Amino acid sequence: MKLWPTKSGKLGNRGWVLALAVLTFVPVIGCAVRPQSAAAQINGGPVHQSERVLSVTGVGRRSIPTTFTKVDLGVNVEARTAQAAQQQAATQSAAVIEWLRSQDNVEKLETSGISLNPRYDYSNNRQTLTGYQATNAVSFRIPTEAAGPVIDEAVNQGATQINGVSFVAEDDAIAAARQQALASAVEDAQQQADTVLGTLGLSRAEIVNISIGSVSAPAPRPAALESRAADSAANTIVLGQEQTINGQVTLYIRY
Repeated sequence: MKLWPTKSGKLGNRGWVLALAVLTFVPVIGCAVRPQSAAAQINGGPVHQSERVLSVTGVGRRSIPTTFTKVDLGVNVEARTAQAAQQQAATQSAAVIEWLRSQDNVEKLETSGISLNPRYDYSNNRQTLTGYQATNAVSFRIPTEAAGPVIDEAVNQGATQINGVSFVAEDDAIAAARQQALASAVEDAQQQADTVLGTLGLSRAEIVNISIGSVSAPAPRPAALESRAADSAANTIVLGQEQTINGQVTLYIRY
């Protein structure tokens, strides 16, 4: 802004006011920018920086004894015709099923397989039909301590094959073991976090997020049983196994 002096060579009243305004305006701007802006940047730093969060996954396991045995057995017969093979298999399997139904400790009895297949002789480079093979199979669940005697009597009633057994724990025991496995997984995750952060000279603060992974209860590997002759004096012995329940938890921990 240009100021015009009076005839006496001095600035007029209006000129002095404008000059003071210019002199006052410049220092005010410098004072607002320097210290206050720097302080705001320091105090507001954590807002713009990413949080320091450690992600750690813990695993927990609980093993419980199995109490039930699932048995898969059936009737396998051969005959000259398909009709004869199927009828014989149906008659024998009906006797086995009727006896199993009469047992109070047999649960979840159901058909597990039905098949009818031709049998051939391949001698002298020729395929010759020799008969038919029919199979009717059932499965059921029973307390493990009673599985051996029931299998033996099923053979006496007409069963000719035992396909195998598998084991499982009671539902209530599995549910309780799942909760214990999850608790162990949380402890495992926290211990891992403390180890890592302690080694780095850091310490964990609050947990900001939690993710629960799959909780599995895989059945033990099935045990194979060989069928025995009906008039054998030996008794079948079935021994239970342990079932392991797995839990997984991921913690997100601020440090």
